[in-house]
Amino acid sequence: MKSPDDLRCILRKQWEDANHRQRRLLGHQDVWPIVLSIGSPSPALLTSQLHVVKQHIQAWRDVGVGEVVWEDKRYRATGEKVRVPVRWKIDKPSVWIDACGDSAVRGEYQSLAKLIEHSDPMFHSLLIRRRALWRDKPIDEVITAGKLAMQLGPGDADGRPLRLLSLEGIDTKFFERNGGLIRSLLDVRFDSEPSRLGLETFLGAPDESDNWLLVVDLDGGLLPFDRQRVRASELCGCRLPGHHLIVVENETCSHLLPAAADTLAILGAGFDLGWLTNKSLTEKRVAYWGDIDTWGLSFLAKARSLLPDIQALMMTPDVFEQHHHCAVNEPVLADAKLPQELQPAETSLYERLLTEPRGRLEQEFLPTDIVHQAVRSWIDSPR
Repeated sequence: MKSPDDLRCILRKQWEDANHRQRRLLGHQDVWPIVLSIGSPSPALLTSQLHVVKQHIQAWRDVGVGEVVWEDKRYRATGEKVRVPVRWKIDKPSVWIDACGDSAVRGEYQSLAKLIEHSDPMFHSLLIRRRALWRDKPIDEVITAGKLAMQLGPGDADGRPLRLLSLEGIDTKFFERNGGLIRSLLDVRFDSEPSRLGLETFLGAPDESDNWLLVVDLDGGLLPFDRQRVRASELCGCRLPGHHLIVVENETCSHLLPAAADTLAILGAGFDLGWLTNKSLTEKRVAYWGDIDTWGLSFLAKARSLLPDIQALMMTPDVFEQHHHCAVNEPVLADAKLPQELQPAETSLYERLLTEPRGRLEQEFLPTDIVHQAVRSWIDSPR
């Protein structure tokens, strides 16, 4: 036997559940009405605590939200039927919110209603499920972020800092305040590529943050630690030990790299490659290894524009062909314009990837022995 407050508590907990919110607010017909069981008083309760039963019945008579379903129950103690509440039916979202009896829930619902009214339907699930993206922001600013996300695409910054983009009348701090929200909205449009690449890289803007990159000592004796994180800004001016340096797009494949004498690896740079202008790097042999896709080749081209003697590792048409069975679709392509710094074979590969149904061969899927062989061959080869 549940009181109105008991069931209101259940309804509020359901509001906190992202799956319930999504299904109920996006109009799935099979979820309405919500039917909550109230339960009937037991014969023992009716006999021993009649006043409690009367209070229970009166409490449900006072409920003015939704539909309270009543049934006549026969009890031996009364000798006649007693009309008791058995179910509470809620038939639409606004009634669900009223039934919760919670001002915070009502406020969120009203905010969501405004967001859904003024945003593209493709964003509705994200906004409903991930309230933390917008809950502490002005709703009008969230709506502006949604409109902005519908306008932006790969490379649209065209080399300008994000703070200088003039769209939808935004101010210079808009991306600083709402970068996570905009990235999440763009993830919906572009199959999570903005998160994979980083928002600045995806939009073609310089990364003005000071990222931490992973430095791995493949020699085992060049650094005090096997691996450590270093700010990209520090790499611009420091003199790194060792004669060989391997720049790796993704740090998730550090386990594939072999032990190698006199060699460091720097992983996770993505498009944050400005530190390659460090003059001391011209004294080393430097290689670049990235995904074989249009983005990976674009990163290679940028690396080569900063350090012309850098050599590509495992980014050839032959490697792509031999391991094509591991390739997947590249949901969002980099610029259709061919990067000028690519070599002829790389340019041909880039052109192929622009129309290849499975045009992404991620580093992590190359066999360990292939990676070891390629790294050691590069180290052993003459400069």
